[in-house]
Amino acid sequence: MTRDQAEEIQRHLLDAAGAISRADQIIFNLDAKDRKRLAGPLGATLCALHSELLKSVYDEHPELRPPGEVPVISSLLRWEEVSLPPSVSEADLDVIILAELRPSSRKMAQVIGNAASRCKELGLPISNQMIGARLIALAEAGRIERLGDLRKWRHSEVQLKS
Repeated sequence: MTRDQAEEIQRHLLDAAGAISRADQIIFNLDAKDRKRLAGPLGATLCALHSELLKSVYDEHPELRPPGEVPVISSLLRWEEVSLPPSVSEADLDVIILAELRPSSRKMAQVIGNAASRCKELGLPISNQMIGARLIALAEAGRIERLGDLRKWRHSEVQLKS
């Protein structure tokens, strides 16, 4: 593709990403049934847009790549939609998560990755999305502090309450 074609494709894809993000804000506030039905396909679409479509454009025309990474939503899973395995209690998961937090802020992605590794070491079948949903629930309950939109793991931070 020519640079002009790549620029036009990029512009349309970034417009689409903006529209998807606006729709996501609305979906995030729907009841659990509607959110569950819509959030997955929307998240998959946004992920494909960034990780496949835009990546293809940037692979061929790296000069079009924005200087900073575009914040994307990592997961739309809400805690009330999570079904923990019988072998894991909410308190068990909280202990693992809180052990990864500090009084100073840490990237949400780092906390999730470390907690997921610990779950794996312990043989607990807990996904990154479950950990992310629990962190959001802990923040909403006022048990931890948040900085940014916690659904955007690489662009938000969490810390112990001061």
